[in-house]
Amino acid sequence: MGGDVGRHHSSATQRWAARLAIAAAVAALVLPLVVAGLKSLGLAAVTLAGFGVSAAGLWWALSRRGPVRVLAAALAVAVQAAVIALFVAVGLFWLVIVLLLLWAVVCFEGWAALAEDRRPAAPVEHRTPPPERPYLIMNPRSGGGKVGRFGLKEKAEALGAQVALLDPAHPQDVAELARNALANGADLLGVAGGDGTQALVVSVAAEHDIPFMVISAGTRNHFALDLGLDREDPSTCLDALTDGVELRIDLGRIGERTFVNNVSFGAYAEVVQSPAYRDDKLHTILRMLPDVLTHHLGSRLMVHGAGVSIDSPQAVLVSNNPYSTDDPAGLGHRERLDTGVLGVLGIKVDNAVQAAELLRGRRSSGLTVATAHEIVVDADEPEVEVGVDGEALSFPTPVRCVINPQALRVRVPRRRPGVPRSRARLDWRRLRDLALAHG
Repeated sequence: MGGDVGRHHSSATQRWAARLAIAAAVAALVLPLVVAGLKSLGLAAVTLAGFGVSAAGLWWALSRRGPVRVLAAALAVAVQAAVIALFVAVGLFWLVIVLLLLWAVVCFEGWAALAEDRRPAAPVEHRTPPPERPYLIMNPRSGGGKVGRFGLKEKAEALGAQVALLDPAHPQDVAELARNALANGADLLGVAGGDGTQALVVSVAAEHDIPFMVISAGTRNHFALDLGLDREDPSTCLDALTDGVELRIDLGRIGERTFVNNVSFGAYAEVVQSPAYRDDKLHTILRMLPDVLTHHLGSRLMVHGAGVSIDSPQAVLVSNNPYSTDDPAGLGHRERLDTGVLGVLGIKVDNAVQAAELLRGRRSSGLTVATAHEIVVDADEPEVEVGVDGEALSFPTPVRCVINPQALRVRVPRRRPGVPRSRARLDWRRLRDLALAHG
């Protein structure tokens, strides 16, 4: 019902943004014909062909070594340079700039017009009393030392929390620390650290139905982002101790392990398992990618689920709730963590033609984007490498991933930045309806 209401009521701002988007799109289509006539069609074909050749060149550069890699990379760059030189030679480079500006207007105004249609329903917040005996685990090395830089330990203790500061020189079992804290009467668990550490303690909190608190002291803080927390100042997350609300969110599970963000199979998982990856990421990736992409290294994967079947993909990402759709691969962020489904992203590219086809985005045959309640990943080996919330692990095959709906109570500050809103996909029928609507 909420979506129907949004489609029948529009603001003047929406209507004028839709009109500007359509006007700019028409201008972008008509202008080349007016300026260059039928010659513009040939130039458009050359431009598209150039993008295709460059995409193929990049595939060869990533999947080959030695002189072939160098030549392929040079080809990808040279083709684009040649296309630009062609437009300069015929005196129409200015037209390229104008068209880019027009399409920028189309996207900006189109997204603005459709923004209200994309407003997600706010997660249900539960007002609960503040915890009486919160227990927080903090990693002083996480995020380049954010625990010390923002004085998180001292601020948390001033709010009545018991803080366990991890010792990097003596690794500890954070899940065991959490269990011991619960046995001693803790009524909230929290972590200031990376998402991998968060997931280990989350599993304990969910098992005992105890609220969990995220402190955004990691490096990328993907989990904190998708909870709408402040990633710039992790100390603001401590407000949840005194003025917080609870959310109920889903958790992913791979085998017997919980994940809060995603698990990856294939290329990424194989590369991060290399001992050399941590010391020299770029060179390790370039050295290993040719064998991974051509199936000479690693397992040959098979992915199955309700409505999902991918044979021999190079990479598979299974996420706790689907990622947003405001970029070609949909890996920006997750608008909701309570939809009750896994997100599935698979990439299968076996040759340069399929690599070029990836320019079509989600319409490409090499890209699978889906949702499911359960995904099974099998392989031609008894064990497969997996990246679980950024941690390099191995699992016996077949590997089963499931979603556990509403499995975790998360306590967050009542006042927080909120989850970034995704850009709407340009729906031309909806834009037309908005443009023709009257206030």
